[in-house]
Amino acid sequence: MALIRQALSQAVTLGMIVSSALIIWKTLMCITGSESPVVVVLSESMEPGFKRGDILFLHMNKDPIRTGEIVVFNVEGRDIPIVHRVIEVHERQDTRDVDILTKGDNNKQDDRLLYSHGQHWLKPQHILGRAVGFLPYVGWVTIVMTEKPLVKYILISALALLVITSKD
Repeated sequence: MALIRQALSQAVTLGMIVSSALIIWKTLMCITGSESPVVVVLSESMEPGFKRGDILFLHMNKDPIRTGEIVVFNVEGRDIPIVHRVIEVHERQDTRDVDILTKGDNNKQDDRLLYSHGQHWLKPQHILGRAVGFLPYVGWVTIVMTEKPLVKYILISALALLVITSKD
């Protein structure tokens, strides 16, 4: 009976941890107005400003996107958002449509090759958020766990073992 009670207690504790993480994420989404309030820089395309492994904090509001802002965007056919600087913004006076062109600070050419086939400009709906702050190098944990799955499985196993063997 005591063993069942301990297992239930551990399951409830794990559920509370997962629930807390989800609540924090959803709260950040509401506060920042971005569906992805935190992202990790995965490449060297924004150096020297942002390095691979930096964590960016995003915010999205109704203000127009401006040249020079660092934005995170998604394009069709790509699962991972891209962090780059806005280099051109065109607003059509007749329709008020906005076209946005981006480029990585460390790249020689603009991002048109990264966009979907036949797409030459981003639209505001592609933008997930504007970078408003960052933590250097903290995202390396995510990068290592993504690129080295064995490390991820070892960490998950170690945490599971810790939960199983812990006493209340």
